[in-house]
Amino acid sequence: MSSEYVKEFTDDNFETDVLQSEVPVVVDIWAPWCGPCKMLGPIIEDVAGEYAGKVTFGKLNIDDNPQTASKYGIQSIPTIFMVKNGEIVDSQIGLLAKDPLKAKIDAVLES
Repeated sequence: MSSEYVKEFTDDNFETDVLQSEVPVVVDIWAPWCGPCKMLGPIIEDVAGEYAGKVTFGKLNIDDNPQTASKYGIQSIPTIFMVKNGEIVDSQIGLLAKDPLKAKIDAVLES
């Protein structure tokens, strides 16, 4: 990952870095062989910079982290989770453009 604003989530750190986060978290669930995932990556990185300090962003590679992907029933990628106070409050399957992504994040921040 090239962005300083996007973390790498794993089976080992998902509990602490996502579920126990004090700020909302956007989780991009992806795989390196997924075309739409590759298109979503730069969007996530761009938006992450705009929300720095308010929202944590990270990517979870399903190939390297099958436990978390299985636990949450991930069957299609990319999938985006919006997590607040340890709960998934919104999710999106498939590619999402920048403005709709920001609208979802804003809704989570306002809730």
